[in-house]
Order: sequence, then C-alpha cells, then structure tokens
Amino acid sequence: MLHPKPVPGIGGNHYIPFSERTGETSAVYFTRDLSAEGLRRIFQRVSHQMIGKIAIKLHTGEPKGPNIIPRPWVKSLIESDLPQAAIVETNTYYEGDRYTTKQHRETLKINGWTFCPVDIMDEEATAALPVNGGKWFTEMQVGSHLLNYDSLFVLTHFKGHTQGGFGGSAKNIGIGCADGRIGKAMIHTTPGSDDMWDISQEEFMERMVESAKSVVDHFGKHITYVNVLRNMSVSCDCEGIAAQPVVTPDIGILASTDILAVDQASVDLVYALSQSDRKALVERIESRHGLRQLTYMKELHMGNDRYHLIDIDHSDKLISLQDAVKDVTPYQNNK
Repeated sequence: MLHPKPVPGIGGNHYIPFSERTGETSAVYFTRDLSAEGLRRIFQRVSHQMIGKIAIKLHTGEPKGPNIIPRPWVKSLIESDLPQAAIVETNTYYEGDRYTTKQHRETLKINGWTFCPVDIMDEEATAALPVNGGKWFTEMQVGSHLLNYDSLFVLTHFKGHTQGGFGGSAKNIGIGCADGRIGKAMIHTTPGSDDMWDISQEEFMERMVESAKSVVDHFGKHITYVNVLRNMSVSCDCEGIAAQPVVTPDIGILASTDILAVDQASVDLVYALSQSDRKALVERIESRHGLRQLTYMKELHMGNDRYHLIDIDHSDKLISLQDAVKDVTPYQNNK
C-alpha cells in the first residue's frame, strides 16, 4: 500500500565521515580471515539470539556466478553451527534463470546449493509485513514462507549494485525477501510505467530500506548480520557471469546485530582503502546515490552509524578503519 506523493531525501552521493556522525555506538566484529573457519568464528560472535527455526538469507547467484560466497564456507557453517537451518530465497522480478520456482531450483543445482534445504519463500504465496514509520509504504509483500521461521541470519556478499550502488545486508533482505512479482515491483517500478526499473537514486534506496525494515521489525532480536567483503565487483551477483571484473581488494568479514552498523562499516572500509583501490566501487556507490541507504536507515531508527570495530583476530582489540585495511593487497595479488 502506497502513501500519497512522498518526497525522496537527498545526499545519497555524499559520504559522511565517521567524525561527523552523532549518536550511540554499536559493536561490529571484524576478521581478515576469508575462509570457512573465519566465517564460523565471526558468526559465533553474533549468533546468541538465533533460536527456533532458523532461515539463512543468502544470495545464491545466477548460474555459475563467479563472486558469490563460496559454497564450502556455507556448508561448513551449516553442518557445524546451524544443522537444522534452511537457506531462503525469492524468485526474481526480471525474466531469467531464477524467474520461476522451477528455473530457480535448476539454478540452485547448477550452483551447488544442494547440501541443505533451500526454501523459495514465494513459491506458493505472499504475505504482508507492516512498514512502521515509512513514507513510501505501509506494508511490504514478502514470500509467505518467511513467516515460518523464528530467526533470520542475513549472510551477505557485500559488493556493488547496478541500481543500489552497493549491496549489503539491507539490500539482501530489502530486495531478497520481497516476493518476485508484487514486492519487488513495489520497490522498482512506478505503477503504470513501461520501464520496470524507472525508480532510482534516493527514492529507490528509501523504498528498499523500508522493505528491509519490515523484515527487521518482524524478527526483532532474532536477526543478525554478516557481510563478506570479498570479490567485490561493482556488479551485483544477479549479473552472474556478466558481472564486471573485480578490481577492489578483498578486506575481510564483518558481523553485527545492528543492520545499519554492519552496512555502514562495510562502506567505511571501502572508503578507507587507497584512492586507486577504492575508485571503482566508490564511483558505483556515489553515482547511484547509494549512500542514502545508510542515512535513511538512521532516520528510520534501524540502528547506529557509529560503532566500535572489534578485531577478533587480535583478542578483540578496538581498531580503526585504517588499521583494518592497512595490509590489504591489490585484488589480482590475492589469488
């Protein structure tokens, strides 16, 4: 349901340095260990409220997509820490290899997501979640199976995004839990438009964030976030093998129980890179006005944009952004 004539915010192409932010702080955990063991270690720091039936919201990718989170990492995590969990996804808004549930399941097989249940949440129906305090929506349509779970683990490959500038935890659930026909159309398309992608820049970011808020509010304390800063193409994983080549260095893995803090810290670490290393991804973020995701999450009281960065590789030492990225190497030297 739409509110009448909202006005988008501004400033989505303007980066706000940490020193200029105000408000409370959250804990964000960091490891440089880009491995199955690194993922397990950092998840354990934010997993204390994962109870009952647990869903893992993960972008499983287009066929043979090269940049998705490695399947062996996820398999190890599920077998060791989340043996009863299911990966959850929704069908795409665009026609392609994940447009119908049948096509989607074939793509899951191609990509090797066969070691645990994968629930296509909009396979049968949609459900409406309220959007509290939004200006674009009063409710969002999500895959109905989302309501079958008690907890949600948002496991995100942080990268660029053609429409959103960057794809972090907010994008993962804001787009990824919205059903493929109704919810995603509410975010992407002005009703009656013949251009399915006509909503962009600040308005798109706000719609996506409001969708994410409906999921965050639904799960309350029983939701947690991990962002993997690896293979960060400027393209989303929805572009599959057509994604732009990766040029941004791998950084590490972040985790928090605060969705704004984890996405803000991910963006901050990119901006903390050298100018040559960050250039491509920063240009993608700012040209799409993607930073509005962060300021709008703050306006909607979804979390804090100030945080303590906790280095779990070194006895939980508090570190600066510069400390976290000082040893990164150009992407081509990481392989």
